[in-house]
Amino acid sequence: MTNQPTVVIAMSGGVDSSVAAALLKEQGYNVIGMMLRLWSEPGRESENRCCTVDSMSLARRIAAQLDIPFYALDAKNVFRETVVQHFIEGYQAGVTPNPCLVCNRKIRWGFLLEQALALGADFMATGHYARVKTADGRPKTAVSGRRSIELLKALDDRKDQSYVLHVLTQEQLRHARFPLGAYTKDEVRRMAGEFGLPVASRADSQDLCFLGDSSYGEFLQRNAPQVVNPGPILNTRGEVIGQHRGLAFYTIGQRRGLGIAAAHPLYVQEKDLARNALIVAPLEELGRSELTASEVNWIAGAPPEAPLRAEVKIRYKARPSWGLVTPLLGGRAHVRFEEPLRDITPGQAAVFYDGEVCLGGGIIEGE
Repeated sequence: MTNQPTVVIAMSGGVDSSVAAALLKEQGYNVIGMMLRLWSEPGRESENRCCTVDSMSLARRIAAQLDIPFYALDAKNVFRETVVQHFIEGYQAGVTPNPCLVCNRKIRWGFLLEQALALGADFMATGHYARVKTADGRPKTAVSGRRSIELLKALDDRKDQSYVLHVLTQEQLRHARFPLGAYTKDEVRRMAGEFGLPVASRADSQDLCFLGDSSYGEFLQRNAPQVVNPGPILNTRGEVIGQHRGLAFYTIGQRRGLGIAAAHPLYVQEKDLARNALIVAPLEELGRSELTASEVNWIAGAPPEAPLRAEVKIRYKARPSWGLVTPLLGGRAHVRFEEPLRDITPGQAAVFYDGEVCLGGGIIEGE
């Protein structure tokens, strides 16, 4: 064992985590590979996109090729009780949850980080496209006595994943390493080939890991049948113009799949849980200029002392929009946008940026 720091790399058998492991090894770290066994529906275990038998075997093979230790950890129960339960409860409450945020907060940077530190590791790394750096100077919101750690966007804006990492705290960021933050996806695939890794052309997983081969609607029908609760589709005048299958099967801004005929395209404007009604409207009637977010995490460790103008992303793939962000009591924040946005969706995250610096964010509340 050398005197170099030890880093645990979260492995999945995919190209990103595999190249991240190889880069860390090349940089001289003592690298330990870890992979989580996550929950799958009984009888559908082979469908979980994050921890199939093939993925586990591939991760072990890559660890052996890199000559690093490899451990598989059972996280089925904690994943089911946190991530999957949050997903189900969100749809039951009429919102559109983002389980990746809960996974990063509770599983990767909660459960897995605890295991890494218990092994004596100095750092934990993932294949996320993001960067960390020590802030220049001490911002007013920094943790007292210690220089603030900043979360930055990846250099490749198309692959940036800081949106799903906005939940991280200063203490978690002090232990975080993101080896891919300075690279494009094409460069990562090229490096996989140069390292001789058998994952260079492996396809990325695009869906929620625990859904497997199911749609989210099929998953909810099996695991939360109470969300299959048909009701009226109303226009903004309150007229019934159709029937929906259940509010859980629709999202704000949706146009296709409504099953209604109209002279002009109609979009989901609102989900009225009290009336079990889906409210639809033409495109020109969509749009809100403000939102309130709860469970706000300010990455610097404390909220700013005054409202600030920031770029705000309301979905992972959304284009940032300028708005005035005002911290509120109780871990909440209000955002007033400079232009109306049509896809503000309760349950998703509103994430705040100052240039390349991710300031934090929170969960969008309903009306």
